[in-house]
Amino acid sequence: MKIRPLGDRLVIKKLEALETTKSGIVLPGAAKEKPQVAEVVAVGPGGNVDGKEIKMELKVGEKVLFSKYSGDEVKVDGEEYTILKQENILAVIED
Repeated sequence: MKIRPLGDRLVIKKLEALETTKSGIVLPGAAKEKPQVAEVVAVGPGGNVDGKEIKMELKVGEKVLFSKYSGDEVKVDGEEYTILKQENILAVIED
């Protein structure tokens, strides 16, 4: 199944990073903060949203930082995704 976001929304997939302490102990999932790094999976068309012209600036495959508690989490075909507005993206991670 494919997800196609509408308007100024994006579909992102959070990137899990193993979190270890300075002494090398791997922290369990419950002890970690929610990840704020994700990969863009799908981008909406933008267009006229609430009377304002919105140009989508992100592309599929980019890694981004997003607001901690933004978006709606959904599960599709066993995979977890977050759907959020472009304005909730804080930065693009460039290598």
